[in-house]
Amino acid sequence: MFHSFFPNPKLFFSSAIVWALVCVFLWYLVGTNFVASMGYPPLPEDQQPVGAAFFVIPNNLLFYMYFILCAAVFCGVWHAISKNNSWAVWSVWGSAFIIFITYFSVQIDVAVNVWRRPFFDLLQNALGGKPGVTNEDFYTLLWAFTQIGMVGVAISVVSSFFLSHYLFRWRSAMNNFYMSKWEKLRHIEGASQRVQEDTMRFATNLEGLGVSLIGSIMTLIVFLPILLELSKYVTDLPIIGVIPYSLVWLALIWSVFGTFLLALFGIKLPGLNFRNQRVEAAYRKELVYGEDSEDRAQPPTVKELFSNVRRNYFRMYFHYAYFNVARFSYGQLDAIFLYFVLVPTFVAHKITLGIWQQIATAFGQVSNSFQYLVSSWTTIIELLSIHKRLRAFEAAIDDAPLPKIDQYYLEREAGVIHADG
Repeated sequence: MFHSFFPNPKLFFSSAIVWALVCVFLWYLVGTNFVASMGYPPLPEDQQPVGAAFFVIPNNLLFYMYFILCAAVFCGVWHAISKNNSWAVWSVWGSAFIIFITYFSVQIDVAVNVWRRPFFDLLQNALGGKPGVTNEDFYTLLWAFTQIGMVGVAISVVSSFFLSHYLFRWRSAMNNFYMSKWEKLRHIEGASQRVQEDTMRFATNLEGLGVSLIGSIMTLIVFLPILLELSKYVTDLPIIGVIPYSLVWLALIWSVFGTFLLALFGIKLPGLNFRNQRVEAAYRKELVYGEDSEDRAQPPTVKELFSNVRRNYFRMYFHYAYFNVARFSYGQLDAIFLYFVLVPTFVAHKITLGIWQQIATAFGQVSNSFQYLVSSWTTIIELLSIHKRLRAFEAAIDDAPLPKIDQYYLEREAGVIHADG
C-alpha cells in the first residue's frame, strides 16, 4: 500500500514528522524574532490588513519562503536517496506541494477571520443606529471578502486538480506492484476485487483523511496563537470560574472527550465492515460464475450466500445504531457548547459582535482540528476495513502468515467454527 509509492515509507514518514517539528520550532523560536529584527513584528489581530492584501504582508511572504526552503531541503535529500523509485517525483515532491497548498487554504480561513471583526462591528453599529456608518463602508468590506473568495476559488481548483492526479498515481503504483506479484496473490479470496476496487477506495478515502489530517495540523499551528490571543476576552466560565487560556483548554478537553466517546462506541465497526466486504465479494463472485456456467449460482447456493450478506448487514445496523446515538448526541451538544460557556462573557458586555465572530470561528477551527477523529470516524472505519483486506496481499507477497481474520475465513471454509461465528 505504501512501499509501492513512497521510498522506504517508515523512514520517510518518521523523518518527515521529525523534520516538520524541527522546522516549526525553529520558526517560532528563531524565525519570528529574526523577522521582527528586520522590522516586521507580528501584527495584532485588529491591525492586520483586510482582503487579499493579507496574503502579501512581509510576515506571510517571509514564511512562504521559509516553508519552501525547508521543503526543498527535505525533498532534495529524499529525491537523491530514492533514485530507483520511479514515483519519487509524485510521492516526495507532490506530498510537499499538497502540504503547502493545504497550509495556504488555512491562511484563507485566517484572512476571513480577520475580516469578520470589522464587518460585524460595522454591522452592530449600523443596527444600533450609531452615526457615521455609510454604504461605502459596507461595500468596501464586501469587496475585501470577494478578494479573499477569489483567492480561495483559485486554490481550491488547483488543489482538487492536483490531488486527483496524485491519488491516481498512487493507485497506479499499487496496481502495478500487486499485478507484478499476481501469481502469489490470485489464490487470496476476492483477489480481483482487492486489486481493482480496494486500491481505488483506499486511495480515495486516504485523500480525504490525509488532506484533513494535514489541514487539522496546519489549522492548529495557525489558529492556536489566535485563540490564545482571543482568550483574554473570556475571563469567567460557568462553574469553573477564571482560568488562563480558557478557550484553548475548553477546545482541547471537549474534543478529547468526543474522540474517546466515539472510539469507545465504534470499536467493533472496522471488523464488521471488513466482514461485509467479504460476504459481498463471495455473493458477487458466485453470480459472476453463474453468468458463464449453468451449474453455478443455483438458488440454494445464492440463497445461502445472500443470507450471509443479510446477517452481516443486520449486525452492522445494530452496532451502528448505538454508535450513531453517541455521534449525533455529541454533535447536538457541540452546536451549543461555546454559547453555554460564554454566557457570563455575553452578560458582562465584554465582547462586541465582531470579536464574538472571531472567537466562534477560531474556536471552531481549533475544536474541529482536535476533533479530527470524531469528524472522520466513519471514513476511518471504512479505511481500516480496506486496510485489513490489503494486508492479506502484503502477507502473501512476503510469504508471511495471513491476518487472523483471513485465517478465520479459511478455517470456516474448512468447517472450523469459532466462538464469534
